[in-house]
Amino acid sequence: MEKEVHVAEVKAFKTKSGNTRFVLRDDEGKEYTTFREGIARQALAAEGGRARIECHEEQRNGFTNVYLDKVDPLEDHEESSEAADRDAEEVAWRTAVDAAPWLLGDKPKQSVPPKRFFEKLKPFKELVAEDIRDGDDAG
Repeated sequence: MEKEVHVAEVKAFKTKSGNTRFVLRDDEGKEYTTFREGIARQALAAEGGRARIECHEEQRNGFTNVYLDKVDPLEDHEESSEAADRDAEEVAWRTAVDAAPWLLGDKPKQSVPPKRFFEKLKPFKELVAEDIRDGDDAG
């Protein structure tokens, strides 16, 4: 069975036989077990975030055990979207500042008041940021 879960925590326990049992607990309190270190590493990488897991159930001694077969950490779309927006804003401001001499016209004989400087750069920055955000769709 395959599902997407939020990985609340991953813990390791020593068994009586000396093996290590890894338990992934999701945000709903459901637990998934594995004895494979590779799967446990992927579970740890997803801890605190979302993951796509594959698991199977086994009946043993009257209990249902849920075993992890695979864990794929997923990128949090909200966080990545916010980070991309911040990056676009930062690059746009740098571009606007670099373009300031052309945006302000001839080299001024005295300093430009901050308000006028901002009024000239902000619209250009907005266009650049919008272009950066929309650029992925055009390609």
